[in-house]
Amino acid sequence: MSLDSVFKAYDVRGIYPDEIDEDLARRVGNAFVAFTGAGRVVVGRDMRPSSVPLAAAFVEGVAQAGADVVELGLASTDLVYFASGRLDAPGAMFTASHNPAEYNGIKLCRAGAAPIGQDTGLGQIKAMVAGGLTERAEEPGRVEAIDLLQEYAAHVRSFVDVEELLPLRVVADTANGMGGLVVPEVFAGLPFDLTVLYAELDGTFPNHPADPIQPENLKDLQAAVLDRDADVGLAFDGDADRVFLVDDRAQPLSGSLTTAIVAHGMLERHPGETIVHNLICSKAVPEIVREMGDAGAHAGGPLLHQAGDGRDRRRLRRRALRALLLPRQLPGRLRADRRPRRARGALPGRSTPVGAAAAVRTLRRLGEINTRVDDQQAVLERVAEAFSQATQDRLDGLTVDLGSWWFNLRPSNTEPLLRLNLEAADDDACRRHVEDVLALVRGEA
Repeated sequence: MSLDSVFKAYDVRGIYPDEIDEDLARRVGNAFVAFTGAGRVVVGRDMRPSSVPLAAAFVEGVAQAGADVVELGLASTDLVYFASGRLDAPGAMFTASHNPAEYNGIKLCRAGAAPIGQDTGLGQIKAMVAGGLTERAEEPGRVEAIDLLQEYAAHVRSFVDVEELLPLRVVADTANGMGGLVVPEVFAGLPFDLTVLYAELDGTFPNHPADPIQPENLKDLQAAVLDRDADVGLAFDGDADRVFLVDDRAQPLSGSLTTAIVAHGMLERHPGETIVHNLICSKAVPEIVREMGDAGAHAGGPLLHQAGDGRDRRRLRRRALRALLLPRQLPGRLRADRRPRRARGALPGRSTPVGAAAAVRTLRRLGEINTRVDDQQAVLERVAEAFSQATQDRLDGLTVDLGSWWFNLRPSNTEPLLRLNLEAADDDACRRHVEDVLALVRGEA
């Protein structure tokens, strides 16, 4: 078993049991205690069949090292992060998020829900596992089960003034993932007529993959929105830490549009804050932030951030002050500070800012396009050379700005893929430029 193939940039992930198995999970749990020095570790798991034995083995490794274990049982990733903050203990979540059923993985965080990635501790844990480190305490740790679901749901509802919410008809497709557990609990008591599709927890994903970025996985939700005359549709991924929106006409809202709407609402409620967004958001997002400042909202301005979890959030918290929007990987992930003591409301108020929505809709993109490559870095350099006369940025992969259009090409942290996001003024230009860039990626031009 190759550790290099499963230790990714911000989690451990692979195919069960060929790439990730109980022995590895046990060793990671053991090393996790040695790395954090923690006396207590929070552990949660998703609904995949393999999550049960993997989480159990991890708990064995933690207890063997002398640390106590708080077992959350079935949980969303955000519930584990909440528990990490609530209990001030490092945490582990067993999930492969949107990946197919044969995959599984471990997301790790320090106490207070501070994420752990390759540069913030995951590399050290990998080295401990590779070195055969085995911590054996004279007295093994104790294991106790705690149910924090209701407390977590109340925390999420605290982000908004419930009295200001308008009655809405909502359809949520939880795709047999952990949203089926947390969504009904979070929505309980809100003035919404909620319909949940595929609420049964089933890690074999019998209806469709829990990957809402793929348009084909939105079809059932779109049909239900129209059939029920709903106001909005919500599509969740497998561990329910990411949601994509469908409007009342069953049209998907891009992650950038969602980011723009939330940014607009947050700046109205918290003038002067800094909006943190990643490089694959639409250009309209920083433009809207700047326009809000010009209009008197005194926006702190946009702050670029790499896609992905486990990055340097301490630096961002210092620069972004209180309220943070951290779109992770894709702009469909919006994150306020995850720790209960510091979380602030970052949701829009009564109405959707139509101007923000219109600005993003005028810019065209075809969605993220993935291409399998043998050497990610070599392909990036080839594309960079082809656009050497354009403005370039290397904060996250390669971003090239040619004025009337731009693109970001970044390596996947979990698969041998390059992910292309491209934006242009109209559909024809968008398709034409995508073809040109993909030809370079494939070595055809």
